[in-house]
Amino acid sequence: MSADDRRPSRGVSIRPADLTKDRARALALTPVSRETLERLDRLVALLLEWQQRINLIAPSTEPKIWTRHVADSLQLLPLVPEARIWADLGSGGGFPGLVVACALADTPGAHVHLVESTGKKVTYLREAVNLVGAPATVHAMRVEDFAKAPPGPIEVVPARALAPLPKLLTLANALLKSGSVGLFPKGQDVEAELTEAAKYWNIQASLAVSRTDPKARIVCVRGLEPTLRPASA
Repeated sequence: MSADDRRPSRGVSIRPADLTKDRARALALTPVSRETLERLDRLVALLLEWQQRINLIAPSTEPKIWTRHVADSLQLLPLVPEARIWADLGSGGGFPGLVVACALADTPGAHVHLVESTGKKVTYLREAVNLVGAPATVHAMRVEDFAKAPPGPIEVVPARALAPLPKLLTLANALLKSGSVGLFPKGQDVEAELTEAAKYWNIQASLAVSRTDPKARIVCVRGLEPTLRPASA
């Protein structure tokens, strides 16, 4: 049994007042329309229900689900304002892909591909997509298999807490070299990850400051070429 499938700790207790406060803080950081907020409310409620059965997010982050997960996902949208087709690699609990789909639901031509190989998470994602009415498709497959044969052109490839940057670039390479923009949220060790990745890749990247954590950065990759050999997948 994997750590993701174990029943979450019952030690985390969420007070409604704390959740309401965190929601307000998240919306101040990343404002959304009334329609998007309604979809996000349904999504959060469903996730917390499922969280009692499997760990979709770290239990310690449940009281701050809005800032740690929802706002952290929404902040990617302004970095690629014209993008419509996304592929969330290792979607897990739906962050950032399902949140992005909620925000783009009223945008003509928008679609988000949610790539996840864990069966229980796939089941959750499909229920969530139906519940919120998001323009998204769940792909029950490994990231590397999706990257080799995507269903069409992909404009943005986000991945959150999936792998260290060298391996992440290897997984996403097939998409990035075809013109997709990579958006990879990273913590305060981002410079070390970039240094390690540079041993294998010539990276055209910039760093955006996270709205939800001033110590964190979002690595925006717009070009990628191997140096000697790619990092091992």
